[in-house]
Amino acid sequence: MTTVDPNFTESADRDARRARLFTRINAADKWFQVLGLAWITPMLRAAAGDNPRGQLGEIWRLLAVPLIAILAFLLMWGTLAPQVQTSLGAVPGPAQVWAEAVNLHEDAQAKAEKRAKFEQMVEKRNQRLIEAGRADEVKSVAYTGALSYYQQIWTSIKTVFFGFLVATVVAVPLGIAAGLSPTANAALNPLIQIFKPVSPLAWLPIVTMVVSAVYVTQDGWFAKSFLISAITVTLCSLWPTLINTALGVASIDKDLVNVSKVLKMNTYTKITKLVLPSALPLIFTGLRLSLGVGWMVLIAAEMLAQNPGLGKFVWDEFQNGSSSSLAKIMVAVFTIGIIGFLLDRVMYALQSLFTFTNNR
Repeated sequence: MTTVDPNFTESADRDARRARLFTRINAADKWFQVLGLAWITPMLRAAAGDNPRGQLGEIWRLLAVPLIAILAFLLMWGTLAPQVQTSLGAVPGPAQVWAEAVNLHEDAQAKAEKRAKFEQMVEKRNQRLIEAGRADEVKSVAYTGALSYYQQIWTSIKTVFFGFLVATVVAVPLGIAAGLSPTANAALNPLIQIFKPVSPLAWLPIVTMVVSAVYVTQDGWFAKSFLISAITVTLCSLWPTLINTALGVASIDKDLVNVSKVLKMNTYTKITKLVLPSALPLIFTGLRLSLGVGWMVLIAAEMLAQNPGLGKFVWDEFQNGSSSSLAKIMVAVFTIGIIGFLLDRVMYALQSLFTFTNNR
């Protein structure tokens, strides 16, 4: 009767546990890539004993080098900024900008508390009227206080997503049509070449006049300023999605197209089962580009049209001309950049869920 060496069994169990651990690390790596936290993976692998010296090189490249670059940028900024004098004083350094960011946060909290107190007062007043049998006098009173910094950020995010969604609804079907039909492509191509380079500064006055003439209601679902900014975003951001969708559809393997003809697929089945799955990587690339373009366009639109949002915040601070205005503008610049990065990560996460791609 043969006996199993206990040491061999223990070693096999250890190897199996280690293999499962590395499988989990590799699965998590996909999401670390999406979140921009790729440096976590080599740290986990080094901790699990997978070539620690080799993983240190990856940690250096993915974590240490970017941190050194950021520190060098902050050092250069802090050194050179005080030497540049503007009409609003010296350019603020990192410390002043951070202090102003803290002030904006505290101001936002104070405004939120003030708004909550106002809404509580209105609710108590209406409750007293109901208890007194004067329910017909109950009414909602809108809060008219100034928007906080966070509310302006949220307004910009809502506007860019609305404009982006409208652009997607328009661009994807047109792109599919252009990719499938040479005739449709010939019809759309001159329009794309003419309107794609048009600046939002040119679209804005046209959109403002058209919306003002058409959207005359005062109690509609959307504010007029919101629609002006959103439509400007739509007009400037639909082109990358349209072009990439057309390119993705036109690049489908001809053998797959021939198979669809042999199977006598109808147009709907052909698009949903063949065209879209094959073209999704390029479509998502276009969507990521469109969202980035839309975010840049929105800030300019809000600034020039004086619509609520981060763009208006920047312009108001520029016009204000106080000693802290330049620092507040720089806080807004970093906010715009960070939100732009997060929006791209959101789109990349969606792309990772629906497609197989190595784009980062």
